[in-house]
Amino acid sequence: MTFKSVPVRLAGTLFLCLLLLGQAGCFQRHDQADFIVINGPDPEALDPAIITSQADGRIVSAMFEGLTRFNAVTAQAEPALAKRWDISDDGTIYTFHLRENLRWSTGEPISAADVVYSWQRAVNPLTASDYAGMLFYIKNAEAINSGKITDLGQLGAIALDPQTIRVELTGPTPFFLELCAFWTLAVVPQKTIEQHGDQWCLSQPLPVSGSHTLDFWHVRDRVRLRKNDNYWDAANTKNDIVDFLPVESPATAINLFEAGQADVIWDKSLVPTELLDALSTHPSFHKFDYLGSYFVRFNTTKKPLDDPRVRKAMALAVDKARIVEKYTKGGERLATHFVPPGTGNYTSPEGPSHDVRLAKQLLDEAGYPDGKGFPTDFEYLFNSSELNRNIAVELQRMWKETLGIQIKLRQAENKVYLSAQSALDYHVSRSSWIGDYNDPNTFLDMFMSQNGNNRTGWSSEQYDQTIRLANATTDPAKRHLLFQQAETMLINDELPIFPLFFYVGINIYHPDRIGGIHPNILDIHPINAIYAK
Repeated sequence: MTFKSVPVRLAGTLFLCLLLLGQAGCFQRHDQADFIVINGPDPEALDPAIITSQADGRIVSAMFEGLTRFNAVTAQAEPALAKRWDISDDGTIYTFHLRENLRWSTGEPISAADVVYSWQRAVNPLTASDYAGMLFYIKNAEAINSGKITDLGQLGAIALDPQTIRVELTGPTPFFLELCAFWTLAVVPQKTIEQHGDQWCLSQPLPVSGSHTLDFWHVRDRVRLRKNDNYWDAANTKNDIVDFLPVESPATAINLFEAGQADVIWDKSLVPTELLDALSTHPSFHKFDYLGSYFVRFNTTKKPLDDPRVRKAMALAVDKARIVEKYTKGGERLATHFVPPGTGNYTSPEGPSHDVRLAKQLLDEAGYPDGKGFPTDFEYLFNSSELNRNIAVELQRMWKETLGIQIKLRQAENKVYLSAQSALDYHVSRSSWIGDYNDPNTFLDMFMSQNGNNRTGWSSEQYDQTIRLANATTDPAKRHLLFQQAETMLINDELPIFPLFFYVGINIYHPDRIGGIHPNILDIHPINAIYAK
């Protein structure tokens, strides 16, 4: 059975709003897909070791699988390429046993050596993976990534035989099975990578380990995936052809959905905030608790942001309540800390609140009374969306009115925006983070010195050591306290970032036509589990 796209009949007022917002983009004609996803920007890449965005991850996770995968209902780790595993009593040694007769989509066998190669490649500094930190819980991974160890064979993951992998961790890691389900740890084809280099993802035929193969990728049109008949769980894959449409305009996204040209909008940024009230009453609108934070990064390598007093002054000058009330319409909650509520039974320390008097005092102490002497080329970087622009304009106004700081706005399309952040080519930047697993570490370890997702230039050995101690601690209460200490450094003492609000999850699809999509706090929906009713 295939999916059939049926237009939603929204209220006349809403439809008029859609027309006023803009017309849907034009896409090439193709054979009908079973399932069409409005996915956000064009992918950065299709390499599991390189990608950083949730939109790219939705595609790549269907193509490449790890030892575990996320359950479609609970979003918890379950057996995937590994059929089972053994864990040592101290929680530091994992022995994974692969399924029999695992094969790449091209028919060649998948072995334990492929798993080890994939992990070695992810931590290799030459790969330049922003998510290499996901493997730092494995013995010697961080030292390899930093260049202290040059022998990749020293990574604490070895193939005991073609079907068995032994993994030695630096300490007990309660979320390690969830890490094994994340795309950075997915199994990739060594022979193809060595043959084609950086362009290996576009080779034909492309060997994949996941539920779907790459049929084609037409930039600014779509990525098309096709069912992998050699996938170990192919019998339970519910669809044959899946299209991912690159859409960055909320107006275009809603118009495509309304016209029956797409089955689901997964990217919450593609839901127009000005239409949330009207959309929220429709059966296609689904809202749920979600582990996501919207925040601002400071580039601490640029003056005057190398002074924590300046960073704190700018954070204190922001009226977060006004931003949430005026611009977010989905039930988002004002953030007084970074880690979202409900993350792994963790309670965050409170960060600084709105305090104009103290903000002015700190800026004065830093040598910029009423903004005098502040750099004139100061920029706020953000990527495309109406919400991001509205927030940028509001921050610009607040900093000017309260501190006398003149900020230029710099809007960039997504790839340029991400590249600028990675290169520290910005002063202040809009940012967001979605939990990769349900543990506070997924929010806090990204600001360790060697983590590629840090993107602030901030480095603190004390912070790094606190995170390492937390992840080596088996006592939940002590671990909790260490994470609180780390978050206090992050949002109260040093402030390389400051949070604005917590997201809510939003999906738009027809529940009477589509099954297999289950709300969960990670907003993870495996492609192979979705089906037509």
